[in-house]
Amino acid sequence: MSSLGTLAATSVPTDEAPHRPQLLAVVKHVALSLLIACAIPATVFYTCLITLGVWPAIMAALAWSYGAIVWRKITKRRTSGLLILIAIAMTGRTAISLIADSTFLYFLQPIISDGVIAAAFLLSLATAQPLVARLAGDFYPMDHELHLRPRIRRLFWHLTLLWAAVGAGKAAAMLWLLLSQSVETFVLARSIFMLSLNVLAVAVTITAAAMVARREGLMGPALATA
Repeated sequence: MSSLGTLAATSVPTDEAPHRPQLLAVVKHVALSLLIACAIPATVFYTCLITLGVWPAIMAALAWSYGAIVWRKITKRRTSGLLILIAIAMTGRTAISLIADSTFLYFLQPIISDGVIAAAFLLSLATAQPLVARLAGDFYPMDHELHLRPRIRRLFWHLTLLWAAVGAGKAAAMLWLLLSQSVETFVLARSIFMLSLNVLAVAVTITAAAMVARREGLMGPALATA
C-alpha cells in the first residue's frame, strides 16, 4: 500500500514522520482484495457452470484462487489473508464434495461456513482482540500502539459485531435459496446477493473506519494539516 510524504511541520524530523495511507489508497486496496478473492472466482465459476457444468466450474474457481496466490508470491506482493482463507475454504469444500460425490454438499458447505464464521466473529468479542482487529493489518499498517487506542478498540468491536450479523444473514438467506431454487438460479442469485451485501458491509466498514481514523489523525489529510 502506498504511503504519504512527510509532515508539514518542520519541527518533526523527516525520518521520524509517520507514514499513513490516504483514504483512496485504502479503498483501492480493499476493492482489489475483494476483486481477486471474491468477484473474479465467482465470475469464473458461473461462466464455467453455464458452459461446462458444475464440476469444471468447481475446479476452475479453485484453480483461480491458487493461481492468484502463486502469482502474488512470484511477483513478491503480499497475499491478503482473505484470499488465503477463501482458498483454504474452497479446498476443503472441493475435497469433501469429491469424496461424497455430491454437488449439493459443495453449495451447502459455504452456508455452514458462513454460520461458523459468524459465530467465530461473535465469540471473538469476548476476547482482547476481536477478529476484525486481527484482519485489519491486511488493509492498513497497524502496530501495537494503534491497537491500544480506545477509539480504535471500540471500532474493531463494533465492526466485528457487524460482520457477525452479515455472516448470519448470508447463511440464512443462502440456505433458503439452496433449498428452493435450481442450481443455476441459486448460483446467480447468490452471486448478486453476496456482492450487494458485501459491498454494503464494506462501505459501512470503510466509512466508520475513516471517521475514526480522521479523528485519530491516521489519514493523509489529517497529517498534512497537523
